[in-house]
Amino acid sequence: MNVTIISMDPNSTINTDKLSDQVSDAVLDACLAVDETSRVACETCCKTGMVMIFGEITTSATVNYEQVIRDAVKDIGYDDPAKGFDYKTCNVIVAIEEQSPDIKQSVDAQKMEDIGAGDQGIMFGYATDETETLMPLTHMLATQLGSKITEVRKNGTCDWVRPDAKTQVTCEYKMDEKGVPVPQRVHTVVISCQHSEDVTQEQISNDLMEHVVKQVIPEKYLDEKTVYHLNPSGRFVIGGPHGDAGLTGRKIIIDTYGGWGAHGGGAFSGKDTTKVDRSAAYAARWVAKSLVAAGLCKRVLVQLSYAIGINHPLSVFVDTYGTAKEGMTDADLTKIVEKNFDLRPGGIIRDLNLRRPIFRKTAAYGHFGREDPDFTWEKPKKLEL
Repeated sequence: MNVTIISMDPNSTINTDKLSDQVSDAVLDACLAVDETSRVACETCCKTGMVMIFGEITTSATVNYEQVIRDAVKDIGYDDPAKGFDYKTCNVIVAIEEQSPDIKQSVDAQKMEDIGAGDQGIMFGYATDETETLMPLTHMLATQLGSKITEVRKNGTCDWVRPDAKTQVTCEYKMDEKGVPVPQRVHTVVISCQHSEDVTQEQISNDLMEHVVKQVIPEKYLDEKTVYHLNPSGRFVIGGPHGDAGLTGRKIIIDTYGGWGAHGGGAFSGKDTTKVDRSAAYAARWVAKSLVAAGLCKRVLVQLSYAIGINHPLSVFVDTYGTAKEGMTDADLTKIVEKNFDLRPGGIIRDLNLRRPIFRKTAAYGHFGREDPDFTWEKPKKLEL
């Protein structure tokens, strides 16, 4: 049986929402760089000529928030009014208060292992053996396309490219005899890329095909039936905050698995890791990847749930979609998870070393499936069976 599965808008590379995510995480990193115990819940919104951060931050660090914001916008590439946004002249608004003492007292503890969860919620992790990174192929390709667009913009290969861009990849899958989806081919590639005024649509299409698509998607997945929509609107000069308002946390599916598995609803960026929205989602991915890497299943969804102030998960649930190793059940794998992982919020922070300023780079190109020594949740744990 063939089934076409679409990974909807899996990687808005540096669109306005992801700009907001990066600013929020830049603020988080600035706090953690000085005070590793900083409590940060920083939201960002932006529109034409304006960036505002707002939320709650409690830290001993002295942070020049305006400079952090301008530096992040500059690094993203908005450095000229011709691009519709300029880090030098944009208006910066800071509306930050301290963390609520009610939340603080419920989370604080003398020992890290006793830290209570910063909020209630359900978090998910997913892994599949269809790629080397144990990520869905659709999401992996879309993410790599986005990264390549940034690369050809910054190195001058395509000097007409501007920072705002989106990618989408549709793959055709075939279910094997056990009901496991196996990727067969790329059905459709969609790229919408902001561009300079003077470039032609023909050059845009040619450059994106030669310098982006063909450099990223393995030839074995492309054929004469593959459909390409390269800047299908026909014009994308006005982009970024000038063309669309942005807000932290609006690209949570892009941040995770592109629609595969499940998502509890919580956003990541701008939050320190006492917020289980972030830390437990990282832990769930760590657990899921470890199970698949150990050959205990071919793909798996891991669900964790928490309550504010409680220092342990309320539930741990494992679903292998029927792909568990022969002779094992999902219940068996759940017991293995409980034996091998300390899923208390403090245990997650300790084991994944999450009190470091590493988070801004998670806010573009996805939080999972990337080879980076700082992404500790991407290193499978050797399991005791």
